[in-house]
Parts: sequence; C-alpha cells; structure tokens
Amino acid sequence: MPEQPEQSSVPVGKIKSILFSQPKPDSEKSPFYDLAKRYNIKVDFRPFIQVVSVEGKDFRKLKINVTDYKSVVFNSRNAIDHYFRICQELRVEVSPETRYFCISENVGVYIQKYVTLRKRKIYFGQGKLSDLFPVMARFKSEPFMLPCSDAMEGDWIQEAEGVGIDLRPAVMFRTVSSDLSDLSDIKYDLLVFFSPLGIKSLFENFPDFIQGNTRIGGFGARTHAAIIDRGLRLDITAPNTEFPSMSMAIEDYIKKFSR
Repeated sequence: MPEQPEQSSVPVGKIKSILFSQPKPDSEKSPFYDLAKRYNIKVDFRPFIQVVSVEGKDFRKLKINVTDYKSVVFNSRNAIDHYFRICQELRVEVSPETRYFCISENVGVYIQKYVTLRKRKIYFGQGKLSDLFPVMARFKSEPFMLPCSDAMEGDWIQEAEGVGIDLRPAVMFRTVSSDLSDLSDIKYDLLVFFSPLGIKSLFENFPDFIQGNTRIGGFGARTHAAIIDRGLRLDITAPNTEFPSMSMAIEDYIKKFSR
C-alpha cells in the first residue's frame, strides 16, 4: 500500500490507478469501468472485509426462535442467504405465511433463490427502512426479525422504535477483515471505501499505513467519519446533493485535480 510523505491539502499528480475496497462488479457496465476507459485509469477491486457464517449451534445460544417471527426484514442479499441457511441448519420449516420486508426490489427479488415469489408476501422499499414503515405498521403488534451481521451499520432498530415497531436483530453472520498482505508492495493513487469496516481492515492489515499523496474516497457519512477519525485526509466524498454516486464524485475530482 502507498506510504509516501505528507503533501499539501490537495495532492498533485494524475490519478492513474484506483483500488475499490469491494468485490468486482458483476457487470462490465459498472460506471467504475466507464471511468477507467474515459480517463485511461487502472481500476482494481478487492473486498477489504469478508463474511463468515454463524453456525446453527452458535445461533441456538442466542435463544432466538425463528418460528416466533411472522415478519422478517432484509437489508441485503447476504441477510437472505444466511436466514435460509440458518433455517436449514436448524431444520426449521419456513411458513408460507411469513412476510418479507425488503429494503429494495433488487434485494427482494433475490428471495426467489429460496422460495416461489408469487406464493409469498413480499414488500419492497426504495432503499431506506422508512419506506417500509407504512406497511410494517399494519403488523406492529408483532415483533419483526432483522437477520444481520455482528457489525450492523445504521440506526435501524432506533428508527423502528421511533414509530412503534418492534424490530429485533438476529446475528446470523459476522464480518471480519480480509487478508491483504499481498498488497503490501502495491501502490494506488486512490483508495475508495464504502464502509467503516473497510477502514478498520486497512489498519489491521497495515497498522503503520501513511496516506501521504494517496487520495482517499469514502461513501456514506459513517465511512467519512471513520476515515477522519483515523487521522486520514478525506479527498472525495459521496453521496451528496451534487454527486449522488461515488463514480460521479471521482470524475469531478479527476477533472479538477488530476488532469
């Protein structure tokens, strides 16, 4: 990873290489690939964190009875995978009457990997938990299960409590730092993070990391805070009113400071 002397508040020099701390996109139509072609930039993708399962025997120790919940809230495909995995490991038959509340249609459609959609009660949001509150309120006399990781981000539980909805987390998977030792001698002009856990992984792998002239981009307020808390310079931020996506924010930076 880059270890260079400190520079001015706006580092000089072109951005010729970017490392995105997330898995490689499924499609070549990713805006990050468009950036690479448009500005002749080398882009790499590497997950800084990985997901490990909470085994059924350990989940039992949490004393959470899956069959007690008629409503389940999903905020990711990971959550869906691990919910049905836990059910299988515990030999729990998922009731056809179970209601699924999904943060987005993209997440919700993924349920068809496990059940037939047309036979299930599935509700979609537009990317925020609050999108689901009106329909969740119809069942607020019952608790809602939230399959999640041990490092769940956001204030979902508090948001739900604020509108009288009993949303209960059920830790079914854990996030741990990836081994990035093979990157020790590789330098990038820009590192892009999408989660505070990515920043944590950076320093767990490279405790002596010095930013120097390396630009750092962050997506989301919590990620921004994690970057600043580590004493790093936050060069590129998204989303905001001007740039809702990270690709747009990066392109603006390139136009202004990397030409």
